[in-house]
Amino acid sequence: MMSRTVLMAPTPKGSLASRDREALLAWFRPRRSAYPWRRARPDPYEVLVSEFMLQQTQAARVAAAFGPFLGGFPAVDALAGASRAEVLRGWAGLGYNRRAVRLHEAARVIVREHDGVVPRDVDVLRSLPGVGPYTAAAVASIAYGEPAAAVDANVRRVVARVARGAEAHELAAREIANLATEWLDERDPGRWNAALMDLGRVVCRPRDPRCAECPLRSACAFRTSGRSTVASPRRQGPFEGSFRQLRGAIVRTLRERESATLGELARLTNRDRDGVVAAVDALARDGLVERDRPGVVRLAG
Repeated sequence: MMSRTVLMAPTPKGSLASRDREALLAWFRPRRSAYPWRRARPDPYEVLVSEFMLQQTQAARVAAAFGPFLGGFPAVDALAGASRAEVLRGWAGLGYNRRAVRLHEAARVIVREHDGVVPRDVDVLRSLPGVGPYTAAAVASIAYGEPAAAVDANVRRVVARVARGAEAHELAAREIANLATEWLDERDPGRWNAALMDLGRVVCRPRDPRCAECPLRSACAFRTSGRSTVASPRRQGPFEGSFRQLRGAIVRTLRERESATLGELARLTNRDRDGVVAAVDALARDGLVERDRPGVVRLAG
């Protein structure tokens, strides 16, 4: 009787073999409770809040602010019913204060149009203020198990390096999104998305990646190519002395008092009056502050 050799089909270039998938999930297993917003049964509102907070902010800072914020706004209706000033004060320590305004607006839409229930549909989520493709996919997958690939900067970096041996800025966004969708584990998309995000955050870092610790190292085209990391050409200017810094300083000052004159803001932020006026005008357009009376500013009500 002749024996037959069974040939295994090769894994398509850019795909992940089952052993690599299992290695990633095994690596992630002890990290499933690494942050306070991760629960065995995620609460959709808490997931929404955490994803707004995580936009452009390190997870460690979000972990410190998450509990106190939920203490003040424990449910979507509490957030929707709060004043803008209360929400901005609760956002202290997170920066990028426009996110607080958008989260507040999203909560009001959820209460007004969705009976206080955070939507599960990705397209409906994207219609909410401040919710883009990544946040919608993250909320839908983590909170509801919807099969949507959440592609943030960390995921883009992991996918580009492992699948194509490139940095994320060297590939088209569509190509990375398609690869991330191909990689998605539809049995538990929320866990899979969180695992990839953590891998990019902790191991596959922009600079000095920890390749020896990576569960995908055997599949990584970037590692086997011997390439060095390359910084993205799109970088913000220095924060110190910037307009962004002044905006944040004005909001911090107004968190601590009912109102302040333009002169007081100039003195307390150590900036010239013209710069303060320009920053106040920009903050007012974004819905963060309002003029109480001529020359006097307060947080938006």
